[in-house]
Amino acid sequence: MTNHNIIIIGGGAAGFFAAINAAEMDPEAKILILERGKEVLTKVRISGGGRCNVTHAEFNPGDLTKNYPRGGKELRGPFHSFMTGDTIAWFEVRGIELKIEEDGRIFPVSDSSETIINCFLNEANRLGVQILKNHSVQHIEKINEHFKISTNNGDFSAEKTLVATGSNPKIWSLLENLGHSIENAVPSLFTFNIKDERIKDLPGISTFASVKIIGMNLEDEGPLLITHWGMSGPAVLKLSAWGARELNAADYKFQISVNWLPNQTFEGILKQLKDLKLAHGKQQTSKYAQFELPKRLWQSLVKASVIEETAIWADLNKDQLKNLSLQLTEAVFKVTGKSTFKEEFVTAGGINLKEINFKTFESKLHKNLFFAGEVLNIDAITGGFNFQNAWTSGYLAAKAMSSSS
Repeated sequence: MTNHNIIIIGGGAAGFFAAINAAEMDPEAKILILERGKEVLTKVRISGGGRCNVTHAEFNPGDLTKNYPRGGKELRGPFHSFMTGDTIAWFEVRGIELKIEEDGRIFPVSDSSETIINCFLNEANRLGVQILKNHSVQHIEKINEHFKISTNNGDFSAEKTLVATGSNPKIWSLLENLGHSIENAVPSLFTFNIKDERIKDLPGISTFASVKIIGMNLEDEGPLLITHWGMSGPAVLKLSAWGARELNAADYKFQISVNWLPNQTFEGILKQLKDLKLAHGKQQTSKYAQFELPKRLWQSLVKASVIEETAIWADLNKDQLKNLSLQLTEAVFKVTGKSTFKEEFVTAGGINLKEINFKTFESKLHKNLFFAGEVLNIDAITGGFNFQNAWTSGYLAAKAMSSSS
């Protein structure tokens, strides 16, 4: 059996970040990463459409925590120790320049996730971190002051162990055997499947909208993207994260109300439509999009309001004006299922947060057993926030593991 000071279970973002920082803080430490797959950092590779959304330009710890449906309260303290600015500095010290986009997402200037992957691999190599692929952990056992880690390719021993395996039910089961309790996993970031004539021919159209889930206290706004299978974009993805458990309980069958004109009401828009009728009586209603909506979306909503394509504003009766105002501010759509957002599968669920010391990310049940990333019951909305959790938890765990016991 090979002995190490620190074993990291999981060759993903949190695992590598922890290993690199621990090796830098304690150059004498013998550190090993065990990865069950044939490749490491696979989630980093696909993040942000292959560009790697490293973090988000939110520099206030309190405000940053608001992007975590689960774990926000617990992360407030850790974010005071390591957050967005520290992440940016960490990469820049290693020659990786980052850029902030208009929506606040932060990417490498290269627009390639390989930049981040190569940084991690080079740093791990420079610092002597050992990486073993195709090593699936089968058993974790605490023997006296050491952890025995059994894999399909051999056994290992460590003084300290960090679990950074993300949403891995097999590892969760092993941790349950050690006494930890697990919050059941459900999908967190997903798009809504909707079959509706109003959006059938509009894939690719994006506009700012407010979306409310009918019957639940869930509402958010942001860019909404119409897709071949329904609706996506930040407005939908944020709701999928905040409503992860409720929507799972509803078997992903529910109704949403879309306001294509956020902050506008049915009554307010109805008045504006009446004004348009007076001002542009001879103009064809569907020909010119109003309220800065995409033209094809406007035409679809006009058609759904039982208004003929050739109708002019002067022809519209009270019911048609009311119908159009409803379609603009309270359009109801039936959701019949979900789809994974790109390839970024995020779950709500994991180790019960009450069992973690958030100053060090150490288990309260087992000394020298640490956790980082989504193995914990922590998840965020889209935009780089899940990675920030990985960096923060990985860094603080590394700091604790590198200090003398």
